[in-house]
Amino acid sequence: MNPQPEPAPAPPLGSLLFSSAMGDIEAAMAGLASLDTVPTAQHVAAFERVHKALSAALMTIDGV
Repeated sequence: MNPQPEPAPAPPLGSLLFSSAMGDIEAAMAGLASLDTVPTAQHVAAFERVHKALSAALMTIDGV
């Protein structure tokens, strides 16, 4: 009989959360690339999206 291989351990929850947060950061940062094509009044919202994504990512560090 062939023994069954042991399943790989699950990654730590913190690393999963951080990976998800990185995608959010990248999406928010991509919005900054087009700032020169939108009215200045819309810049604040773009910076707030990046700030929110960065803050969320930093909160996951404790779980890494």
